[in-house]
Amino acid sequence: MEQLTPPLGKILAVQGQVVQVAWNNEVAPSIHDVLVLQNDKTIQMEVIMSKNKGIFTCIVFGATNKIARGAPVVNTGKSIHIPVGSSLLGRVVDVFGNPQDNGPRLKAKETRSIYAPTLSYTEVSTKQEIVETGIKVIDFFCPILRGGKMGVFGGAGVGKTLLLTEIMHNILVKEQGKSLSLFAGIGERSREGQELFENLRDANMLPFVSMIFGPMGENPAIRFLSVFSALTVAEYFRDVLEKDVLFFIDNAFRFVQAGNELSLLMETIPSEDGYQATLSSEMASLQERLVSNQKQAISAVEAIYVPNDDMLDQGVQAVLPYLDSVAVLSRFVYQEGRLPAMDMLASTSSALNPTIVGSVHAAAVLQAQSLLKKSIQLERLVNLVGESELSNEDKIIYARAKKLKNYMTQNFFMAESQTGKKGVYVPISQTIADVQAIISGAYDNLSEDKFLFVASLTKPGVEVA
Repeated sequence: MEQLTPPLGKILAVQGQVVQVAWNNEVAPSIHDVLVLQNDKTIQMEVIMSKNKGIFTCIVFGATNKIARGAPVVNTGKSIHIPVGSSLLGRVVDVFGNPQDNGPRLKAKETRSIYAPTLSYTEVSTKQEIVETGIKVIDFFCPILRGGKMGVFGGAGVGKTLLLTEIMHNILVKEQGKSLSLFAGIGERSREGQELFENLRDANMLPFVSMIFGPMGENPAIRFLSVFSALTVAEYFRDVLEKDVLFFIDNAFRFVQAGNELSLLMETIPSEDGYQATLSSEMASLQERLVSNQKQAISAVEAIYVPNDDMLDQGVQAVLPYLDSVAVLSRFVYQEGRLPAMDMLASTSSALNPTIVGSVHAAAVLQAQSLLKKSIQLERLVNLVGESELSNEDKIIYARAKKLKNYMTQNFFMAESQTGKKGVYVPISQTIADVQAIISGAYDNLSEDKFLFVASLTKPGVEVA
């Protein structure tokens, strides 16, 4: 190989967003170093691996039409850095911290590498406390742990993003500035990001939220790395500003997908379901940074797109081991008009333990699940012979189950402009009392349609302004 004058390398090959760079062994770049073209510093690329001695594989940020074979390359000697600090609150930025909201450039005093080690075991908090969202079906069937992780699973168009933004709104309103929020938009439509920005602005929530986007139109390198920029900002909020952080990812599957696209460009041998062989380690690099220290918590809520509504897809399964709570959205429930479209039997949480949620809540969930399971068996019979053929006892069970399902519907604050109906916030104690009343037969005299989109039953719901 031709010897090159340090610190220059040269482009050997260009394959889409992936380039091969030859380098002098004595001054070789490190993994994650950012390289730039000598004659155009705006063309940046990151070293991600080395297959052969002196030859490095890099991913390019932005267009590749200015890159040619033989072009000299300079090593900046550092990884991607993003501005951090309170100046990011209320702003929308990209993976590099460049404004995407037509606002002025950030005036942050500090920048940090998007790659950081995870906390040691002694630094990680193990406290278990419930975060109330005011969303009945979430708080009752799959409560969120402070410092834990929740996954919202569902196919296209069943309400994942809406549920995420409602959770963000309700918690931020309830905690009144005690928590900050970080929204990482990975591979989703820029239209959804625009709508989220406007909704948060109208709800006066923007001062407590920072948004980092790598939207669908960007190349896979940008989409893949955007979540690491968001993690870096969240860690700064946790460690330096000493605030609890609500971390929202929309969509974790797009992170997997972007990694798969890069893997295909690098011609690596795929693993299960055609996904990249590095899927597990890439997911670990994301999830293991979403941890709480002894003082402040990072609580994560992640939307996960389920391709073809197949929960066994390997990209979906890669996320599951890291989650404390699982909310599964059902297309069948959505088609029935019950929103949020939760599959209450498929959704669960490790927090449903008497020592965490209390014995009353835990017992109520078991009773509700038992009722719903019996109703599934009865529904098959009803579809065959009709409800009139059920025994009196089975008719009561079937009717109560329908009332419980309808009761778990709820109007959202973040959907007011679409539905024209005012959103409601229902405390968990109220939800538990209402569920117990339905199961015990206190409302057997009412028809199930009376329970659709009600705030609460035993007393008026508490609304969040």
